Amino acid sequence: MNPAREVNRVYVCNCFGVTEAQVKKHAADGACTPRQIASASKAGTDCGSCVRSIQALLGRGTCPRRELADQGAPVLTGLDEAA
Repeated sequence: MNPAREVNRVYVCNCFGVTEAQVKKHAADGACTPRQIASASKAGTDCGSCVRSIQALLGRGTCPRRELADQGAPVLTGLDEAA
């Protein structure tokens, strides 16, 4: 098996079938908080048990689009729905 493909099967949110790879992609696209990940993928909106895992994946790094959010500009436009 290809180890890279296995990462796609690591589920962060079992309720909605959101994988670690999907969370990382949404983060790379500008999602900086668990709430923004939830808006992009629904992860964390049902039982909530995955919110800490999402926080850990997001880490404490700076958000590349924080300035846009602070100005009230949309930062998550163009994200695909979670598959």
